[in-house]
Amino acid sequence: MSKQTPADRKKKGKAIRKTVPRSSHADWSPPADRPDPVDLITGQDKERLQWLVPIRHSRMAVSAFTFYRGAAKVMAADLAGTPATGLSAQICGDAHLSNFGSFASPERQQLFDINDFDETLPGPWEWDLKRLATSFVLAGHDNDFKQTDITPIVTQSVASYRQAMAKFATARTMDTWYAHISVQQIADALPKKKDRAQVTKSAAKARSKDSLKAASKLTHEVDGQLRIKSQPPLLIPLRDVADQDKAESLRKDVHQSLSGYRSTLTDDRKLLLDRFHIVDIALKVVGVGSVGTRCMIVLFAGKDDGDPLFLQVKEATDAVVEDYLPKSTYPLHGQRVVEGQRLMQAYGDIFLGWSVKSSGHQYYTRQFHDMKGSADVAAMNPRRMGGYAKICGAALAHAHARSGDSIAIAGYLGSGDTFDRAVTKFAFAYADQNQQDYETFKTAIATGKIKAKEG
Repeated sequence: MSKQTPADRKKKGKAIRKTVPRSSHADWSPPADRPDPVDLITGQDKERLQWLVPIRHSRMAVSAFTFYRGAAKVMAADLAGTPATGLSAQICGDAHLSNFGSFASPERQQLFDINDFDETLPGPWEWDLKRLATSFVLAGHDNDFKQTDITPIVTQSVASYRQAMAKFATARTMDTWYAHISVQQIADALPKKKDRAQVTKSAAKARSKDSLKAASKLTHEVDGQLRIKSQPPLLIPLRDVADQDKAESLRKDVHQSLSGYRSTLTDDRKLLLDRFHIVDIALKVVGVGSVGTRCMIVLFAGKDDGDPLFLQVKEATDAVVEDYLPKSTYPLHGQRVVEGQRLMQAYGDIFLGWSVKSSGHQYYTRQFHDMKGSADVAAMNPRRMGGYAKICGAALAHAHARSGDSIAIAGYLGSGDTFDRAVTKFAFAYADQNQQDYETFKTAIATGKIKAKEG
């Protein structure tokens, strides 16, 4: 444990400004040997379920923003060459604005936080913040905002991060650890009545999302037994997968994964899980960047079919940042994801765990529906997106403060807006780079270099 005083740690952060000026974070220009973005993306496709890969490409081709969501590998390669302070924290690795949302704490309180950790690893906190800021530029473009509206939104996301980190730097250690953002706090802080009403409405919708609601939408009775519906190509029960050899391999993966997963839970949660039994398994397509990875939803029943539980068993693969950072200290990717989530989130899913056995594929498990909600970014006006940017910036700062040196980071950032303006400039420059990469990607589809299929 560090014996440095708070004053020493702040001084350390401020001293880094001499070697890594805050203004240097504005810089972005592609190096001469920059990898081909399409090659980086298709390189990820090799180990995925091949019949789903064209759906991934199709989803990425919808807009520059959806391309960005699936191109975390491309940005990780680019960020590796940008200035970094050397102050490490547990990073998300894919901190775009759609990877934040609401979920239930074990006490059934609705919280707001980062909610995707597939790429998590210890690394430069700046990488997460630059990816978040750039996502607001792209979302603003997607919503046809003027640049004069987008600029303050992006700057607000960075300024909110800096201001929140300054608060964590002066807070007691345990207060920082327990800090959280509740959906009710967000609603209460909004000055406009119609914005408060919108958050309250969205929160009510998210509260209704649980295993019972999922069962009502995703299951039906077949010969008196509850079964997951077939909705190809996005939801396919394993019994309906065309290649039954592959289906059997996936079924074996799930059972083997769940067998090992149980040992990663605390004893009380093992007891709770043991009160359920498996009813059905289906392959589920989720997100944009994750399409093609092995992701299954597993339907369990408790005392009867009216007592369902859905768990998601999701493949964990190499983190996109791993080629540019020290390898994970954990032997399995599922454990890397789970332990990273536990570090970054104030409160986590009671069923979060990983498979300790590997049949060639590695998995982690969590609840499929547990009051999960996400912002309707496409429906936002500039005012609402600006408010959302502030919340995301503060949530990201908390995630980094839990594992990183908040005092040193805050000392580096300072109280002025030098860093805010620099990252805003970077975000616009990198959004232009993403647009070029997106055009290259669409050309690869149009010329048949890669395949795309709607789904």
